[in-house]
Amino acid sequence: MKKIHKIYKIHVFIVMLLIASSGCQEINDLDLAPTDNFTELNYWTSPEKARMVLNTAYNQMTNSNYFFYNEGLSDNAFIGRGDPENVKTISEGQHTPATPRFDQEWDDRYAGIKTCNIFLENVDNVPDMDTQLRKRMKAEARFIRAWQYFKLANWFRDVPLFTKPIELDKSKNIEQTSHDEVIEFVHNELEDIKSDLPVKSEYSKSQLGRITKGAAIALNARVYLYNSDWENTVSSCERLMNLGEYSLFPSYEGIFLPQNEYNSEVILDHQYVPIDRTYNNLFDLAPLSIGARINTMAPTQELVDSYLMSDGQTIDESPLYDENNPYENRDPRLSATIVHHGYEWVKDDGSTQTIYIEPGSAPDDDAARDEYAPGSSNSTSTGYYLRKYYDPQSEEKFQSGLNLILIRYADVLLMYAEAKNELGEMNQTVWNNTIKALRERAGFTDAAALNYDSSWGQDQLRQIIRRERRVELAMEGLRIYDIRRWKTAEDVLDGYPHGAMFGEDGGHIRLTERTFDPSKHYWWPIPRAELDLNSNLEQPVW
Repeated sequence: MKKIHKIYKIHVFIVMLLIASSGCQEINDLDLAPTDNFTELNYWTSPEKARMVLNTAYNQMTNSNYFFYNEGLSDNAFIGRGDPENVKTISEGQHTPATPRFDQEWDDRYAGIKTCNIFLENVDNVPDMDTQLRKRMKAEARFIRAWQYFKLANWFRDVPLFTKPIELDKSKNIEQTSHDEVIEFVHNELEDIKSDLPVKSEYSKSQLGRITKGAAIALNARVYLYNSDWENTVSSCERLMNLGEYSLFPSYEGIFLPQNEYNSEVILDHQYVPIDRTYNNLFDLAPLSIGARINTMAPTQELVDSYLMSDGQTIDESPLYDENNPYENRDPRLSATIVHHGYEWVKDDGSTQTIYIEPGSAPDDDAARDEYAPGSSNSTSTGYYLRKYYDPQSEEKFQSGLNLILIRYADVLLMYAEAKNELGEMNQTVWNNTIKALRERAGFTDAAALNYDSSWGQDQLRQIIRRERRVELAMEGLRIYDIRRWKTAEDVLDGYPHGAMFGEDGGHIRLTERTFDPSKHYWWPIPRAELDLNSNLEQPVW
């Protein structure tokens, strides 16, 4: 069957809308579900109907599979079973322009852009609509469209850019816009809309989760960071830090618990609703003895090794590191993120359950399900499981309505620290407001781990900040973007990743070899189906 041209094919009168309860708890206005049957002439009759279309655009920003499994594209995690979202195929360098993930990503981004363009084209036709509400909703749609174009430019480099619904014939001949022009468009949009967006505290409880002025500033900072524009990264972060709307949540583990949704650290999240709109990725990521089905993806030893000792030194430097007790005296964020052998899993009722992963260590058959076993076992392929984003309130099979955080204040502090260091402006004040603050919140108490050392040079600070960024944001889907922009992907993604010390002869598990060729893997190829439909599209030149 001939492929429908999903990217650009715009039915001017009909939008294929998903369930758009991209919403929040209680009666959040993001819960309004759009219709799938409207026309330009009869649909745009009320603010509620316009909101339904906008809610669809919110829903299209991402999905839980991308959020979790994108970590498998990086050196933080390894796909041991299956090939969700073609992550294994891509990480092993076996992908081609016909790999389905590329087509899916391309289509998903342009589907979201289509929804935003149709909304912006028609919202002015809604009668009796409050002027400020209309202005705000248009700003939200422009933010989401900018988000989608930023994603496209990050993966595919040069992509078609258009801001109005286009006819099918035109879509087959549209040319790509350069990466730099797309990024400039994103910056201009985010700068232009921020005055039309409320700050977080101006939203009512029922509106929490909607896009804010802070989200526009934070996304702009991320775009500047990803393109090494350090001066503008600093100014954007300072603007956000001075906004007075955000702060680090006191508990690192608590950031990701359902009772703390919309906490002081959350700038932008992807909305879910218990029972009505959920995901269950932890069903294939958590320990089996806790109720999981199988382990599809697991953290790597490389990620585990990146967590510092409690004295602020690496495992290679610290006298506290004991190879026989490798998880003692470590950065507290390790246990909030990763499940290791001997881990004390806190259950819903407050009791604990020991997780046995070392082969032959479990006291009974049920506990033995978590033990590492090479080959066809359903258990972990690396000797580790995921803890972060476990929802104690989840339903059967880990069905969870816990929001997935897309941007949080910790990221802003890390962006600021990185940019200040790249400008040669790192000092004790910047350190105290960023890295020290993050480590104190994590639970570090040793002065050696908290205090700034003026003898550190720029290169040493760069490694410290990058390591801090890795562990603070681990398993949140951001690592792949960092190693690509740092141009370190060929160093960390080419070769064998590893697991725990359960390999042959007491060594680390050696996992399937990965391939990353810097001459062609820094950009994803334009999907083959799109090239067949539009001869004006060209593959990136590596």
